[in-house]
Amino acid sequence: MEHAFAYLSTSGFLGLPIVKDLPADKAANQSYAIAGINWDGSCTNRPGARFGPSAIRYASQMLCEATHPLFDVSPLNSLTDFGDLSLPNTSIDSMRAALMPQAGALIKNNTMVWLGGDHSITLPLLRAYKAYYQQPLACIHFDAHCDTWTNHFGEPSGHGTWVYEAITEGLVDPECFVQIGIRSSGERAAREFVNDRGGRIYTARELRGKDGDALENVIDEVRARMTKAGNPPLYLTFDIDALDPAFAPGTGTPEVGGLTTSQAMTLLEAWHDLNWVGMDC
Repeated sequence: MEHAFAYLSTSGFLGLPIVKDLPADKAANQSYAIAGINWDGSCTNRPGARFGPSAIRYASQMLCEATHPLFDVSPLNSLTDFGDLSLPNTSIDSMRAALMPQAGALIKNNTMVWLGGDHSITLPLLRAYKAYYQQPLACIHFDAHCDTWTNHFGEPSGHGTWVYEAITEGLVDPECFVQIGIRSSGERAAREFVNDRGGRIYTARELRGKDGDALENVIDEVRARMTKAGNPPLYLTFDIDALDPAFAPGTGTPEVGGLTTSQAMTLLEAWHDLNWVGMDC
């Protein structure tokens, strides 16, 4: 059933038309695609992430029809917008059950950028990617929070448990799991969960005051970690609260002392040639 909620997007990213029919094969010049996941049913502070996909698309209208200043590419020549997934606005289990088959169909022929949505969407996305690639993924996770709770305020799953669940289920290789920007308070077991399993956490405090060349050690360490593992399929999940509230005050769970937009761009631009297979934000 198609759900016609008022917060769904009506215009595409960069003004592109929204495509409703999935192509049978990946077109030679259409290698990337966008889809929205309008869900914030597990938010624990300020809701509103369901409006994220339409807000991102609206903001993209001001981008000019030209090439990227660093990579000399134009997204208009290689991008399809498939609109928003059809999801029930009820329980998290119902949302995830509806999300996985839709995501699986898009993953087959596109390198996807998923517009969220609270962070509970990442777990079913990783399940879909694991099913497609038949192996655990590497993951770079920008966030203020470790998202390694073992329960969500008494519920078994939520936006703060997905990392714990993804590693426990074997959806990701823990030694190829990197967290960047972590700075919220929490119990030691949750805060160090990724480190304790062989991953790497770069806290916001560790990165404070570093930019440009000062981030080279982080860039090189992450690249070496991926190379050592044989460059597995790499997934990016970017929670906007990784950024300091000075840059993103409207996020649901703001934490002071976060990353700058310059730091985030420096890292992502340096890793542009890694084996990316998809991302959510």
